[in-house]
Amino acid sequence: MQNNTERQVLDLIKRKERILVLPSSPVDGDSIGTALALYLALKKLGKEATVVCSEAIPDLLQFLPSTKVVGKKVSSSNDFIVTLDCKNAKVENIKSFVENNKINIVISPLEGRFSEDDISFNKGEVSYDLIITVDTADLSQLKSIYENNIEMFHQIPVINIDHHISNAHFGKVNYIDIMASSTAELLLPILEKLANEEEIDLIDEDIATLLLTGIITDTGSFQNANTTPKSFAVSAQLISYGARQQEIIQHVYKTKQLSQLKLWGRVLSKIQTDKEYRIVWSSVSQQDFRDTESTEDETGDIIDELMTNAPGAEVILLLKERKNNIVSVSIRTTTSAIDGSKIAEHFGGGGHTQAAGFSFSDLSLMNAEHQIIEYVRKIQSQRLGVNTESEEIDPIIDVEGLMNKAEETQKAMDSIEKIKTKKTKKKKKTLDLKTSSGPKESEETIYKFED
Repeated sequence: MQNNTERQVLDLIKRKERILVLPSSPVDGDSIGTALALYLALKKLGKEATVVCSEAIPDLLQFLPSTKVVGKKVSSSNDFIVTLDCKNAKVENIKSFVENNKINIVISPLEGRFSEDDISFNKGEVSYDLIITVDTADLSQLKSIYENNIEMFHQIPVINIDHHISNAHFGKVNYIDIMASSTAELLLPILEKLANEEEIDLIDEDIATLLLTGIITDTGSFQNANTTPKSFAVSAQLISYGARQQEIIQHVYKTKQLSQLKLWGRVLSKIQTDKEYRIVWSSVSQQDFRDTESTEDETGDIIDELMTNAPGAEVILLLKERKNNIVSVSIRTTTSAIDGSKIAEHFGGGGHTQAAGFSFSDLSLMNAEHQIIEYVRKIQSQRLGVNTESEEIDPIIDVEGLMNKAEETQKAMDSIEKIKTKKTKKKKKTLDLKTSSGPKESEETIYKFED
């Protein structure tokens, strides 16, 4: 079956000319590395290739070849085109204005006359004849690119190349291998077959470096549980093609900005643990980014640092407060007995058994933390046989609201206490005035107090 699917992928790529390549968001080494490797290969095959991503490439990955070619918008078929035939008249001037929600286009002829028969209307043509998504488990991961062009994804065939167990199989052709360490690992044999069939030297040092970046970042430099013998074999192949392994290691793992080090220190200092349920988690807020002068991209592989600092933990979570009221959650599990992808799917995300993620929308960091921790506790209580008073998980508890109310109540109580103290002092000084033998001194004291 996989060989048949691979054949379909090869045939579609060879037949089509205008190919749109889409990596998933948030951008990581595997998604952008695979997308750019495919782009460079398609250009060598004489194709008109385009790479578009809804998010900017992190600074950490800007060292990769050809990152400048990545665009932010796709050519859409939503354009409405007004065509004017000028064979009977020449145009001198064109102007437009809006009136009562209508656009008026005024065309002044230099000579001759225009008639209604000279005008025609058309919709914009689709600029692509094939879409290839890479490292994308669900179309929602394409964010605005999919949301603003849903019709395009129904008009154009989609090749879906991915390795996530949660993949929704949304493509016309779905080339999925959940045993692969990365999408980059899946793409190499496709490029090698294209090279053989088209008799072209396709895989150069840049393409090999891009693919090796995908494997190295997705395996955590071959430390994660998804590392397989095939991961090492494919990596060795890529190095034989000229992949610059040390360049990747230097930029991804050995280069850290001071702001990133400060941010990591902040995240590690906020580690929380629940030994009973074997959970470790931390969070990073927008305030943390501001205090450390860092960016959201600089969290990097901090969740792997949490794992190394969490002996005995089975579920490790990192919550990141992003802009626009979004909280992203990364999940790692230290045992295959806990399916991280199932936890992520519960909240609309996905991933692998031991590495997954999802996002909350319009939810504060504190409420998001409460939601995910309570849900994981419920799973762990069932798995570990931990007794809990209630197995029901509150849908959304306004933790911040409760804390604010408690804080307001405390402030009110403090104010009352100050008023009581002030009244007691005033009464005591008034009493001192009546009993004092030095009226001038006592009057001065009372005046200062009341003032």
